[in-house]
Amino acid sequence: MSNGERVDIYDSTLRDGAQAVGITFSQSGKMRFVHKLDEFGVSFIEAGYPGSNPKDMQFFEDLRKEKLSTSKIVGFGSTRRANTDVADDTFIHALLKAETEFCAIYGKTWKLHVTDVLRTTYEENGQMIADTVGYLRENGRRVFFDAEHFFSGYKDDAEFALKMLGYAVDAGAEALVLCDTIGGALPWEVEEATRVVRETFPGVIVGIHAHNDCGLGAANSIAAVRAGALQVQGCMNGYGERTGNANLTTIMPTLELKMGRKCIAEGKLSSLSSLSLYVDDLVNQRPDIRAPFVGETAFSHKGGAHVAGVQRNPLSFEHITPESVGNSRQIILSELAGGANVVHRLRQLGREYDNVTKEEVREILAELKVREGDGYTFESADGSFKLLAQKALNKHKPFFNLDSFRVIIEKRGENKICMSEATVKLNVNGETEHTVGEAEGPVEALDIALRKALARFYPTISDVTLSDFRVRILDPKDATAATTRVLIESTDGSKSWGTVGVSPNIIEASWQALLDSVEYKLLLDEENQG
Repeated sequence: MSNGERVDIYDSTLRDGAQAVGITFSQSGKMRFVHKLDEFGVSFIEAGYPGSNPKDMQFFEDLRKEKLSTSKIVGFGSTRRANTDVADDTFIHALLKAETEFCAIYGKTWKLHVTDVLRTTYEENGQMIADTVGYLRENGRRVFFDAEHFFSGYKDDAEFALKMLGYAVDAGAEALVLCDTIGGALPWEVEEATRVVRETFPGVIVGIHAHNDCGLGAANSIAAVRAGALQVQGCMNGYGERTGNANLTTIMPTLELKMGRKCIAEGKLSSLSSLSLYVDDLVNQRPDIRAPFVGETAFSHKGGAHVAGVQRNPLSFEHITPESVGNSRQIILSELAGGANVVHRLRQLGREYDNVTKEEVREILAELKVREGDGYTFESADGSFKLLAQKALNKHKPFFNLDSFRVIIEKRGENKICMSEATVKLNVNGETEHTVGEAEGPVEALDIALRKALARFYPTISDVTLSDFRVRILDPKDATAATTRVLIESTDGSKSWGTVGVSPNIIEASWQALLDSVEYKLLLDEENQG
């Protein structure tokens, strides 16, 4: 049940978030993003800065043709320029041309910015705020005033900062959004200043716009809500300039699950993790696996005692249920693993492992710890783990035996392509296969030669493709003699799996991972036939 008023979520990803290094939305991506947030139940979506470029203005025109069920579109801009009539300011005209019901304008509340950036007087700065809010209100717009650098200004001269807010309120702003623009405020400072603003301007909505330069964007947003803020601005996945804006994927579940404050559409929180991944995909970003609530490892358990505890009662090591935010629990295998980790992973492999004995679990665990001591990791190598378990339980039947492999790398001339030739010699069912593969890279050449050698005996091997290949140097201090870990992800079109290889020789490490990938596929085929 709710413990207070609804908090409006104001998403600034398309404007503030897009200012982050490496973040770019296509026009069609922007539209899909808006509809996704509308479906999720976000109150406000800042669609951009209509005065900044023709593409942003075109997007506002396109948005007018769209039907949204929940979200309100907001146009963003600044106060009029110093010593310029508001009716003559081209940026203000662009805001009006965007034809949004809501406008958010930012203005200065820190003396330093008035004197050193705008280079105008304090009185003129206040008039810029009043003129802009008033002009937009006269033209039928509802206005949020973003008090830029508010917490820096409040710390410097609280009376001045509050006076600038007064100009906006008197001119008709319906919300005062307090901005920690440089991300340097602390939660208790934010809470105190927000409470003062609430008391100074009763009846006016107060909001918070935090940046994450101290890693406190979400904490500062929550602190402001505790002090009475009813609008929280931020960006999906914490995108934004420098170290990013307050992360809405952290703030929204905290408000709903920890504080009992509704902020999105009913029942939508369980799709938060998929929404986060969707947005990362739109802008071609790798998801942050350690992100609170939505990260891949947010509900992962690695230590043996933790695993045993969470299997008896999830509340022992999980602050919420993973399903409440659309995530899932993972049990990680490592040198820290206990028997509970192994049993959990074995059950995931299939019903044939349901009745493993404690002694068998200990054998697998012992082998696991030896291998990980050598540098192996099985967290994302489910294929290699299953083969390890099969071998530890003496259930593994080799599908072929390696006689030898060889790789030759040759470059002829300065401008010629470097080519690799791999030779593989295998024994399959008593027959010897000796094949050659050629490619630009040595691992690809090995892969081609291995498939050629097996194709006659196991035709389905042609269905397997490598979807990812990652290399990790384990001992950088050893330079070129360092041990290398290779992780390969493979798929046959219907199932995907990971395998791992470790060796001081990168080619051998790659071969081990390739070998496991092929053997795992053949094991799957055998089980399906059985």
